[in-house]
Amino acid sequence: MQVGQVVSRQMATRLVLAGIVIALGLALRLLGYRIGLPFLVVKYGGSVLWGMMVFWLVGAVLAGRGLRLVVIASGLLAIAVELIRLYHTPWLDDFRATFFGALLLGRVFSLWNILAYLIGIALALGLERCMGKAVRSEA
Repeated sequence: MQVGQVVSRQMATRLVLAGIVIALGLALRLLGYRIGLPFLVVKYGGSVLWGMMVFWLVGAVLAGRGLRLVVIASGLLAIAVELIRLYHTPWLDDFRATFFGALLLGRVFSLWNILAYLIGIALALGLERCMGKAVRSEA
């Protein structure tokens, strides 16, 4: 397989994984309490999934680059989004009050969210490495 094909396949795989994680995150957010999941699972499970989503979306943009760069860029982006919660303007707070604003930016700053995002990034990295080993062993 040529380099361009490998990069395209890597990008497509990461976009599919991000889509799956987005669906899981929405399901957790919308149905978590209804099916009896505990608060911590719904709250921080969503944040872990958000970190995984960031990893795979950043990874899709950086397809063909090393995983170290993807991890660093994902971590910095996740931390930056959390730090933005400390900045308040009326229009930004109005957006945060919407469903999509809460999903994308959240509402309240929390160091625990940063930890959950970094755990999600680490889990996504681990899954990607496992998938890479499985693909290489099939070749």
